[in-house]
Amino acid sequence: MASKAGPGTYIGAIILAIIFFIPLWVLILIAFEPVRFTFGRVYPSFLPLGFTLKNIITSITTPGLYLGSSLLRSLEVAFMVGGIAIFLSIFAGYGLSKLTARVSNKIIVLLFLINMMPGLIISIPVASEFDKVGLYNNIVGVALAQELVVLPLSVFIVLGGFRGLPKDLENQARVDGAPFFTSFFRIILPLNRIAIMVAFLLSWMTSWDEFTYAVIIDPIAPSNSTFPVTLYNYVSRDLALDAATFALVATVPVLILTGFLMKYLKGQYLSGGMVV
Repeated sequence: MASKAGPGTYIGAIILAIIFFIPLWVLILIAFEPVRFTFGRVYPSFLPLGFTLKNIITSITTPGLYLGSSLLRSLEVAFMVGGIAIFLSIFAGYGLSKLTARVSNKIIVLLFLINMMPGLIISIPVASEFDKVGLYNNIVGVALAQELVVLPLSVFIVLGGFRGLPKDLENQARVDGAPFFTSFFRIILPLNRIAIMVAFLLSWMTSWDEFTYAVIIDPIAPSNSTFPVTLYNYVSRDLALDAATFALVATVPVLILTGFLMKYLKGQYLSGGMVV
């Protein structure tokens, strides 16, 4: 029988929730309060003292602030990264699920080795090679570079989904006369749709706020960059109000996807179906 969580567990969870919520609360105050209550005070209050939409409207409409174009560019890159990751993860995960656990687990570890190295070290030679083949300074190059970050985790999760399926399911379909492609696309994939959805959403969110590859593969020009790069430009130009407003707007899609994702997270997907 599983033991019940004690009061200390709940207190710790509440403290962690408060710690993670404080930065978001500060962004909300800066975005929706008049400036005199935030940057106009030496010690701003943590309680809302006013409400205004002027900060958001100004960030969207001010010439030279590229909020809309940066968000659209980030959306394009994120959906491209998620699509490529799922396409490759499905076939890689299925192939690994057919290998013995001893072999496939080692391959998974090798896939994660790329994430153990600093992204800056990897991104510079990648940018150099991309420049030779015409993938520098465009969203396709950024998406392919970000696959280095998201692909290992996507394969890991999709593999867990394939390993969670009954082993005799595919064999029974073959016995009933279904060819390989029919059993794969009409039986195996639909049953593994939750793992595929989780892998897509995690890839999407990782790409949404990825900075290192975006700032090196993509130009720093605010009119042609993803939102993390634009946010960095705002902060470096001492546009703290616009940066905070922009960060809050860009956080909304992540909060929505996270709430949606929580319904589908299962231990077998996050463990990648690792067996001994």
